Amino acid sequence: MAHREAALSRESAPLVDLGARARWRTRLRALTLGVVLALVVSAAWPIATAPGERTLTAYFSAAVGIYPNSDVRVLGVPIGSVSKVEPNGTDVKVTMTLRPDVQVPADAGAVVITPSLVADRYVQLTPVYHGGPELGDGASIPRERTATPVEVDDLLHSLNQLMAALGPQGANKDGAVSEVLTRSADYLNGTGQTIGQAIKNLGEFARTASDSKDDLFTSVDNISKFTAMLAANDGEVKRAIAQIASLSEVLAAQRDQFSGALTELTQALTVVQGFIKDNRGKVQSDVDKLADVTKVLVNQKDSLAEALDAAPNALTNLLGAYDRANGTIDGRGNLLEFAEPK
Repeated sequence: MAHREAALSRESAPLVDLGARARWRTRLRALTLGVVLALVVSAAWPIATAPGERTLTAYFSAAVGIYPNSDVRVLGVPIGSVSKVEPNGTDVKVTMTLRPDVQVPADAGAVVITPSLVADRYVQLTPVYHGGPELGDGASIPRERTATPVEVDDLLHSLNQLMAALGPQGANKDGAVSEVLTRSADYLNGTGQTIGQAIKNLGEFARTASDSKDDLFTSVDNISKFTAMLAANDGEVKRAIAQIASLSEVLAAQRDQFSGALTELTQALTVVQGFIKDNRGKVQSDVDKLADVTKVLVNQKDSLAEALDAAPNALTNLLGAYDRANGTIDGRGNLLEFAEPK
């Protein structure tokens, strides 16, 4: 009996171990699933909370080489991509998706850029944002502010038209173009160095003008102000011109008299020059004496001033003392002035 119970206990032990392992595996799967869900939520959270991208629409006359997923750039730096290209009447509507952190000025334009003949084209937004109003989500750029490159077919077509116009059925029908080319070749033959120097001088002049553009603009501004002043004083300017014209007429009418006066003045100057040359010593002596006299007068200026102040009274007294009847000068003296003081 005891051996049977021991055998049953040995048979039931593995069953107990298998159930515990199954429960542990279930718990491990649930824990793994929870960790995976947490990682997915944590990775998706920034995407879910980030602001959405903006859309911008531009209308072009043509959009050759522009497709969905083509780059949208500013100064060559990608800021988005083209999401849709569709016809819109005579225009092409290009819808673009931009990054939310990119700022585009409200007056921005769009240009289709061709890096090379084999590279993909892209849309360039210009100018760079430096502040002020900006384009919002869903804004559009009209055709007037967009540009597309000239296609090779258009260039060849224009070149073909030019060649036809200059060809034997056009301007060169009577050999005029050939004659111009021949004469130009003759005139330019041997003048390459001169033309090169002229081009170099023109470049230096352009560089100098660019360096002095502020002074040049200031001069132009001053000329503009001067012209405005003349326009504001048009009446006075006309009167001044009329007076100058009258003076010119007087001078023209009296030109013979002026000519004679100038001739006589020339002769007089010649005589004076000869006199000074012949009497240089005497003139110098007289000038030196005049300088001495002037020096004395300067030194005695106070005495001269006093004399000039007293002279009128002295003359008045002299005239009052003169006796016309007897022809004498009457006076009365104070003899006490000569007495010695006590």
